[in-house]
Order: sequence, then structure tokens, then C-alpha cells
Amino acid sequence: MNRRLFLSSAMGAGVALGASSPLVMAQSTARLAEKSRPKRLLILGGTGFIGPPMVRYAVERGHEVTIFTRGRSASAIAGVEQLVGDRANDLDALKGRTWDAVLDNNARDYRWVQLTTNLLKDKVEQYLFVSSISAYAGESTGYEFVDNAYQGPPIKVGSPLASPPAGFQMGEELPYGPTKALSEKIAESAFPGRTTIVRPGFIVGPGDPTDRFTYWPVRIEKGGEVLAPGDGSDPVQIIDVRDLTEWIVRLVENGTYGAYNGAGIGSPLSMAEMLHGIRAATSSAVNFSWLPIPFLREHRVEPYSDMPIWIPGDPMSAVDNSLAMRAGLTFRPLAVTAADTLAWHKSRPAEAQAKLRTGLKPEREKEVLALWHQQAMSRQES
Repeated sequence: MNRRLFLSSAMGAGVALGASSPLVMAQSTARLAEKSRPKRLLILGGTGFIGPPMVRYAVERGHEVTIFTRGRSASAIAGVEQLVGDRANDLDALKGRTWDAVLDNNARDYRWVQLTTNLLKDKVEQYLFVSSISAYAGESTGYEFVDNAYQGPPIKVGSPLASPPAGFQMGEELPYGPTKALSEKIAESAFPGRTTIVRPGFIVGPGDPTDRFTYWPVRIEKGGEVLAPGDGSDPVQIIDVRDLTEWIVRLVENGTYGAYNGAGIGSPLSMAEMLHGIRAATSSAVNFSWLPIPFLREHRVEPYSDMPIWIPGDPMSAVDNSLAMRAGLTFRPLAVTAADTLAWHKSRPAEAQAKLRTGLKPEREKEVLALWHQQAMSRQES
């Protein structure tokens, strides 16, 4: 919806609600105009997975966008200024510049955040840092089997964050989770009261280079018997990259501060519901064979790597995103995400289509399913 249509629709809604006074209408219109005022945005990273939809949406909303990258890929979006440098040791292109907000979406090292915030803390009003649910304490470093579903409380914004290991000294390297948690603290220290923290989980959709979610639409569209893990009840959480990035742009657009879990979707989702939701985006004849955890363990079918997205018993599959939803996070239908992901996959080079980075290989899936049916027949005969 463009700004003119948005304003006219909002004014019409005000009349319908009884706000017919010219003064009230003028005040409402002024507030809307202030919220939609174009801003000067600096996006750190803008040519990877989450960068392009973020940049595209910001431009569509009328904002003036600058991206800062290493220059290995050029932005394909018209009207975007691209600065070149390196977050580890070359921020010269950012010196002497000011912006309304920074959207830091590619910090894999807390030292990058330290350099960036030191340079920009007096040049920028708002700093939005894209963190991760891995910043929470208790996030596992592996994806081993857990027989029982997670029964603990949901992970909330105020839950404890990961800490550096004992003896850690600033300047040393850190694992992913602790580096995200420390990056948050660095940003909040440099921008007190002016920081927005977003902690996403599994980000999925068109453009995802990991193939974690892509595996399932591709496999389900092929049809036939599909190996599915567990009994289907394990919770999963995914968020479409466009839902996440569009919400992030609106957070800075509206000057929203604080910490939020950017997990999805809007209501609890089980593994079975996810697979059947993806099935709604295809017309293929599909039969899901749900194989129990003991059998999968015995035959070394691993969570996450062989069965993407699925991590049984993982507390990070139970993240509370209600605060984010109150701050405007919305979700498109799962079938739309699946269909768009599938369409994007079909546009990839033939090699990428033929060899997904994640998930069971077709021959391995057939082998495991055959073993399962053999055991089933043996049980019947005995």
C-alpha cells in the first residue's frame, strides 16, 4: 500500500470510528505523516539473504537507503547508495556521514559491532541489531536427539542470555551465541535507550542459501512416500524472510526501541502442521511416513541436518514472540512461503537445484524407508 492510499484509508477509518472532528482528523493525519516520514537508513549488509528484501521494502516505503558491503555483490535495487569497506578493519566510507537509523543485519563478530557503534554513536539516532535466539543461555551447540518434547517455559525476551566462557578477554573470538549476546550489550551501551534488538530463529523463504526449509517444499512437490521425523507433534518455528525484514523496517520507521523475539509463526506450529501446510502449496500425491525417534537414531538419520528444521526437545522451538506481534510483526500464510520458495528454487542454476545443501539424499531416504517397511513386515509376521 503506498503512502497516499494508506493515509486516505486511515482517514476513512477515523470517520467510521466517529473521529469526524476536523481537529481530530488533522491531528490523526499529522501523526500518520510523521510516522511515514522518509528516513535515511544505513543497512550494514544488503546483498546476502536478509539484506535484499529489507532494502527493497525500505525503498518501496520511500526511505533513502545506503548499504555498506565488501563490494563482492552489487545491489540490484535502483536508487540505493552502496558504500564499500570491511567491518573488521575498514570503515572509512562511513566516516563523516549521518543517518537516522542503522540496521545491522550481518554482524557475525561482536568486534564488528564494537567498531561500528564507536564510530556511529553520535551520528545516528537509532541502532537496530539483528541478533538471534542463539543469544539465549542454554542454546545447544549441537542438534542431538532428545526423546521427549520440551516441557519448560517459553523463551521470553527477559530470559537469561548466553555468557562468554570463563577467562574470556575482550578481543578474543567467541562462539555464535555468546557473540550475539555480547553484541547486543555493546550496541545498548553505545546507544542507551536508542537500541532495537531483534532475535530471529529459523529464517526461511526465497533466497535462503542454507536449504533448511527449501528441502521440504522441494521434496513434497516430488510426491510419493516422504520420510517424516518423529510423530509430528514436535514444535517448530520458522519466519519468512520478508515478514521479518519488512517488520524490521517498520520498527525503525516508527522509532520503536527495545528487544523482541522475531520468531514465527503467529501460533504454535507442529512438524506435522508445517509439512501439511507446505503440502497445500503443491498438487502432488504425497504420503507421509512418520518414523519414530528410536528408529531414526538407530539408522543415523539426524535432526536438523538430515531432517531440516526438526530439532526434537529443543527449547529454542518454544520462543514467545507475543511482544513482537504487539509491535507489528505479521505473518503471511505458510503455503505462500512454500510456493514462493519453490518458485525461487526452480529459478536457481541446475546444479543448485540438483544438490541441496541440507536434508536426506533421495537414495538415502529410499534406503531408510525400505528398512522401516521391512521391520514393519517382520513385526506383522511375528
